[in-house]
Amino acid sequence: MMVGQTFLSAFVFCLLFNPTLQNTRISIFGLGYVGAVSAACFAERGHRVIGVDVADAKVATLNAGKSPIMEAGLEDLIARHVATGRLTATTDAARAVADTDLSVICVGTPSAPDGTPDVASVSRVCEEIGRALRDKREHHTVVLRSTTLPGAADEIFLPILERESAKRVGSIGFAVHPEFLREGSAVHDFFHPPKTVIGAHDESTARVVAALYDGITAPLLLTTPALAMMVKYTDNTFHALKVAFANEIGRVCKKLGLDAQDVMAMFCQDTKLNISSAYLRPAFAFGGSCLPKDVRALVRQGEKSGASLPLLAEILRSNDAHLLDVVEHVRKAGAQRVGMFGVTFKPGTDDVRESAAARVAQRLADDGCEVLIHDPRVSMDRLVGANKQYVEDQVPALSQMMRTSAQEVIDQAELIIVIDTAFDWRWAKTRLRDSQTIIDVEGPGKRVMNDDPRYIGLCW
Repeated sequence: MMVGQTFLSAFVFCLLFNPTLQNTRISIFGLGYVGAVSAACFAERGHRVIGVDVADAKVATLNAGKSPIMEAGLEDLIARHVATGRLTATTDAARAVADTDLSVICVGTPSAPDGTPDVASVSRVCEEIGRALRDKREHHTVVLRSTTLPGAADEIFLPILERESAKRVGSIGFAVHPEFLREGSAVHDFFHPPKTVIGAHDESTARVVAALYDGITAPLLLTTPALAMMVKYTDNTFHALKVAFANEIGRVCKKLGLDAQDVMAMFCQDTKLNISSAYLRPAFAFGGSCLPKDVRALVRQGEKSGASLPLLAEILRSNDAHLLDVVEHVRKAGAQRVGMFGVTFKPGTDDVRESAAARVAQRLADDGCEVLIHDPRVSMDRLVGANKQYVEDQVPALSQMMRTSAQEVIDQAELIIVIDTAFDWRWAKTRLRDSQTIIDVEGPGKRVMNDDPRYIGLCW
């Protein structure tokens, strides 16, 4: 689809003056971080939403007016719109498709062993939606938000939909619509996106999807499905690159006796060439459900296609080296009982998937250390879905490491690692013993303890 400026202007004008596109009935497949936020926010915009998930616990939680995940502002939205009847959840995919006009696929695509995205869940959902559409006479639009490699939409998912529904694209609307939601600020990001990207083969489908955001101020970018998804991978790979870049600068500065936070603060003053200060802050390694797997996927795609991507291929190795810097500090100190404050991959979430903190904890446990973790955001009995599965597979001893008391961790640990940006450094300074060491991996402790001999800044 070739979209020029003239077409964009006319297209937006059409949306603003076509009320028939409002109050859409939407089914959201997958009630994880993207799906739960999308469901609640679409309901807030006046649409009727049915959330669909294979997990009975997630469905029951949402129908009780509670959020299946931790996300700022999300539970209030869910409670309000469950109460109004605008938001419901079910495990019955066929009923959800029959009762809605548009289905949004938000299921996870974790890394397969070779680094490519595991699209089994997306394929399964496409089969369910396709079967449900076989006997449906009304036009239905399917929107893919799950992150998959460019080309997968046309080569894998569209053929499944067409086979199972016995219908061709045209009688079924299909679009790729990547999300740009950050965990911890996803609700805000939904209503204030950096851009709205829609990849479709026909204008009418693009128009239906774009109408969902009528009134939200953001650049509207219309393109092909493959290009739409490539934008998502480009964004996430660049975010990961910025984190790795800032941390490598931090390690060099540390060796030279320079403060990398000061260096990067000056570097970020250049908003013309250096683009933005987001992520460009020497701190801890990145993790989570997006950046690691999307970098792996893009590198793997380069290998398969014969493209040389030496810098991108080194991002995850660089990230691991930054993580191992923390482990090496513990080894040099000879500490056997290590306290950790914070275990999620970023503040404001309960997500432990590919968390650098969780990986440090597991490395230390493998070294024979006793690890004591305090993180008030993480409740082991509330972890569900891919988050729970990751812990069971990769950090099986996490439940034994968790402590409910911050004081207990301070009292018992020989060395302390602080990941949580909400950690009370003034409180800790009055309680630390002279023999203890405290490692700050994010930077806020510098203001309180920079001259304290017990304090170690990771890159400063």
